[in-house]
Amino acid sequence: QVPLVESGGGLVQAGGSLRLSCAASGRTFSGYAMGWFRQAPGKEREFVAVVSWSGGNTNYADSVKGRFTISRGYANNTVYLQMNSLKPDDTAVYYCAAAAYTGSWYTNPRTYKYWGQGTQVTVSS
Repeated sequence: QVPLVESGGGLVQAGGSLRLSCAASGRTFSGYAMGWFRQAPGKEREFVAVVSWSGGNTNYADSVKGRFTISRGYANNTVYLQMNSLKPDDTAVYYCAAAAYTGSWYTNPRTYKYWGQGTQVTVSS
């Protein structure tokens, strides 16, 4: 059973918006930091954003800062990624991930133990 399930991806024109959701499946992640990563064809998986277990702290990749917003749902078992002013360079498969502790290594995919299967985001020019 996949512990995290992403949804909300799709095809959008440049300048448009999408909201990705990530829901826990079969267990709770209320005490975990939750992150979003993305991977474009032929490229390594890269960090996008992370939110602390409490929702009080967030960090973003420089490439999405000011355009994307990460947040946690009321029950803390859901995390969202609001993506505005999308660019063709944002095209990728977006993955949700959970980590019991990140420290300063929140940009490293190896820090995260649980992953979803990903959702495709395609931005046309």
